[in-house]
Amino acid sequence: MALPSGAAFGLHPFDPGVVPPALRLSGRVERQDGRLSLIYHLEGPLQTLRLPPWAQAPGRRDELWTTTCFECFLATGEQGPYWEVNLSPAGHWNLYRLEDYRSGLRPESACGTPSLQLDSGECRLTLRAAIPLPPALAAATRLHLGVTAVIASAAGELSYWALAHPGPEPDFHRRDGFLLRL
Repeated sequence: MALPSGAAFGLHPFDPGVVPPALRLSGRVERQDGRLSLIYHLEGPLQTLRLPPWAQAPGRRDELWTTTCFECFLATGEQGPYWEVNLSPAGHWNLYRLEDYRSGLRPESACGTPSLQLDSGECRLTLRAAIPLPPALAAATRLHLGVTAVIASAAGELSYWALAHPGPEPDFHRRDGFLLRL
């Protein structure tokens, strides 16, 4: 059995003026035995946010990024295909493959269903996900990751969170934002 490789992370909003100053988003990512484990901790005034309730039948869904959604972008190098993971606090998920920067988006068919668990309280939400990696990612010796999130306010305004925001606008697909290496 391989030893896990992992990293803690802290995400920052693109525009801090649109989120409550006490809101914090952090977590941990690990890779082990062909799986990616992601833990997101959202802390602060959660009553100011739009957080969907846990679904009775969570499943694979499109357009999760139109409201609160935890995301991760994965690549095996600086160029070529990359993958986008979307995780909803409602338990819905999706995994997409893109052929190049924002092109060729399609659901990744060579993936298993992730395991998601949500714990929430008055001031803290924790989402845990164990994601089976598609063969191309599982076989890679090193992964480049961009950990991100879209957070919706109670009024529906979206804020964009990432490890870093290297461009003039929020853009999670930029490879220079894939800062973690596992």
